[in-house]
Amino acid sequence: MDSTVHENKMGTMPVNRLLISMAVPMMISMLVQALYNVVDSIFVSRIDEFALTAVGLAFPMQNMLIAFAVGFGVGINALISRALGEKKPDVANRIASTGFLLEGLSYLIFLIIGLFFAEPFARAQIDAATPAEDAEIIVRYTVDYLQIVLVCSFGVFCEITFERLLQSTGKTAWSMVTQMIGAVFNIIFDPILIFGLLGFPRMGIAGAAAATVAGQILAAGCAFFINKHKNHEIQLSFTRYKPSLRAAKEISRISIPSIVMSSVSSAMTFFMNRILMGFTSTAAAFFGVYIKLQSFVFMPVFGLNNGMVPIIGYNYGARQPERIHKTIRLAMLYATAIMLIGFAVFQLLPDFLLGFFDASEDMLRIGEPGLRIISVSFLLAGVSVICSSACQAFGFGMYSLYISVARQLVVLVPVAWLMSMTGVLDNIWWSWPIAELISLGGGLLMLRHVLRKTGMRKLA
Repeated sequence: MDSTVHENKMGTMPVNRLLISMAVPMMISMLVQALYNVVDSIFVSRIDEFALTAVGLAFPMQNMLIAFAVGFGVGINALISRALGEKKPDVANRIASTGFLLEGLSYLIFLIIGLFFAEPFARAQIDAATPAEDAEIIVRYTVDYLQIVLVCSFGVFCEITFERLLQSTGKTAWSMVTQMIGAVFNIIFDPILIFGLLGFPRMGIAGAAAATVAGQILAAGCAFFINKHKNHEIQLSFTRYKPSLRAAKEISRISIPSIVMSSVSSAMTFFMNRILMGFTSTAAAFFGVYIKLQSFVFMPVFGLNNGMVPIIGYNYGARQPERIHKTIRLAMLYATAIMLIGFAVFQLLPDFLLGFFDASEDMLRIGEPGLRIISVSFLLAGVSVICSSACQAFGFGMYSLYISVARQLVVLVPVAWLMSMTGVLDNIWWSWPIAELISLGGGLLMLRHVLRKTGMRKLA
């Protein structure tokens, strides 16, 4: 086992080739993930605009669900990679079993929310100015969608856990395969279940949720099978490697800041929905569309992060700082390039993008300037995201949390609320570039501090 770990490519392969080999499969799989999230909304928009609004209102809770699953995955990934770099396979295996237990406990939380709190959550985002009949339709759609997503979320928790085990040992190509299997299934079955094609019952918005969770369960099964037969560096065994309180604390130390950071995003979306519903439900529907569209820009960067984190973790454990520095520099370069492409598309083709969602004249009037203004923030976001993930890879997740809270709650929401007081909807969108500028400055300062604190020299 020690020999296998010693030869791990994360400590020997040239950094640029390593980062590309680790990140590209994850970037592709993340793009597919973004695609099936968008496909949900594209097909749902064909029901009516209220259904599209409902998916947007469900998003904060759905995003919080993903925050828990991915957040604990970050801790599992970083600690397993570090343990392997330190030549401690038993520690890596104990982290794996403990992480799986933490993911299971997280599922129980969202099971309870789905069973008892979906309707109160939906109603909390409806503005008093919304016509009562419209509000009831939106609430009903939101509950129908959200309950299925939450109650059946065991699939996504298992899927993400098994995929992070693959990523932590450098097998990102296999992780990509499992994600793509689930995503393709969802894309195919979305229209079938929503509209009742090929003899299936017409389920409406509930069909979109059913296709999503079925794809997640299928992907989880595939990821489990691949781990069992291909991932020989990690052995997920609750009898041989029992979960431990110490491992749970270590995982939580890294994961909780990530979970809270993503939950901050859910809180931001919740409050933005409240602000926008005060103008019109179409504004909230557009915001939901923007969230899905921007995932095509950010998901590849998050995939880049997923490839970067185990490289940093392994080489931090192996005490190879020069490889860490080069990894971070290259990741910043690639992230910025991705963001520039996203900025150009949003600037040049906003009407084309909105057309996928059967946009009404009102949504086009709101959305075209909205996409152009918000996408200015993309020019700053790439480096900021890499800084945040690098801090997490070193085990300083709290620093990422500070930046996220400052950007999304301390700056973004208050600025958006103040802009809403002008009565001009377009002014609200400028809160994104303002918040991203602050995030960039804070992220660079935090990364510089972490590099010094860990004994690494600062980036050249």
